[in-house]
Amino acid sequence: MIPVRGLQGQKVAILGLGRSGLSAARALAAGGAVPICWDDNPAAKARAEAEGFICQPLKTPSDFDDIARLIVSPGIPHLYPEPNPVVAAALEAGVPVDNDIGLFFQSFATEAWNSFDVAPRVVAVTGSNGKSTTSALIHHILSEVGRPCQLAGNIGRGVLDLEPPIDGEVVVLELSSYQTELARSLTPDVAVFTNLSPDHLDRHGGMGGYFAAKRRLFAEGGPDRAIIGVDEAEGRYLAGQLSEGRADDRVIRMSVEQKLTGPGWQVFARKGFLAEYRKGKQTASVDLRQVPGLPGAHNHQNACAAYAVCRSLGLAPKVIERAFHGFAGLPHRSQLVGEKNGVRFVNDSKATNVDAAAKALMAFENIRWICGGLEKEGGLAELGAAASVRKAYVIGREAAAFALKLPVAAEVCTTMARAVEQAMRDAEAGDVILLAPAAASFDQYDNFEQRGEDFMAEVARHL
Repeated sequence: MIPVRGLQGQKVAILGLGRSGLSAARALAAGGAVPICWDDNPAAKARAEAEGFICQPLKTPSDFDDIARLIVSPGIPHLYPEPNPVVAAALEAGVPVDNDIGLFFQSFATEAWNSFDVAPRVVAVTGSNGKSTTSALIHHILSEVGRPCQLAGNIGRGVLDLEPPIDGEVVVLELSSYQTELARSLTPDVAVFTNLSPDHLDRHGGMGGYFAAKRRLFAEGGPDRAIIGVDEAEGRYLAGQLSEGRADDRVIRMSVEQKLTGPGWQVFARKGFLAEYRKGKQTASVDLRQVPGLPGAHNHQNACAAYAVCRSLGLAPKVIERAFHGFAGLPHRSQLVGEKNGVRFVNDSKATNVDAAAKALMAFENIRWICGGLEKEGGLAELGAAASVRKAYVIGREAAAFALKLPVAAEVCTTMARAVEQAMRDAEAGDVILLAPAAASFDQYDNFEQRGEDFMAEVARHL
């Protein structure tokens, strides 16, 4: 646990008592603060009370008279699509609003670091797609070379559940826009921006607000090194804002769409090869085509980001390349789950938006595509990558309407069981049956993991 520093003896309100909320309450109490908790869910409130935490309503500005700060769980919208009444009451009372990420950064460094030979470092990864794989890949590479490291944030443990760092340790954090938008302290040593595509637009009031939430990791924190994907206009803009000029190697630009040259520091992947350029000269090359855990251009972007982070931490190119080959990938992200009669089955249930699904489609050929669910803002127009799709099998409550918007032949299946059955009926040797929904899962499942597990269970039943 990371005890929260700087709030000793003060009352701190916590809104939302899920994983991060309860973790924040424990860490605040460990640091000498007095947590005051609230959640509209009676079961969540009961769990907090069972641990001895005070629970009381937070409804009006007067409820915040003796509160030093309000900590909001990431799943709770605070401003859009409409102001949260508890957050509004805190702000009206003049109480600062924060989250567990802000508490982590204000509490991570301690006096114990004075005796360390190498100060611990924090790597923070954000972006629309690929941040989980990138974070896990960085953690894997560091583990392979024996560097002490921990993984947390939007993946693995909550940030305040981490162990206090030891000499030379690296903490790798995956941070979503929900986590970066409110944190009052954001001070990573290395920060990564993978890419940007429309997602969570209702939560952020549009693309501008969504990008602004991601940008805070760089603008508020001022990392020593920034690794920026420049294949979108927003990434190029961000790199330009952070850089003092073309030769400023504090910014590492990365791409999977173009060769990057110039006097600075660049990492890019083309035709399956990763290349590193510094001061206009190539310094390293890695063949990604034979790395089974990183298939497709989208994973090559993840490899570029992880490579750049590890190079900035002092690892040699050949060391990173060897570690790539031991990476098994993450569940529900281009996960090969089986093969029968020359037909492969791939689970990419994490492809919850159009951009992620398009990248998954570009990674394979001869695809029997299982897709559908709760369509997100922005529509399905960008699914031009569906050229490699032989047929789509659409699931979800609105499967018929979803199918009409697809640029390929589609069969309305509604359920996962029928989609897998029909795709297997049609499949031929050399085909890939790919789950890449391009939609949220909440019309049929609790989360994308449950959807992916359903797909794998149906595949296993037939295999």
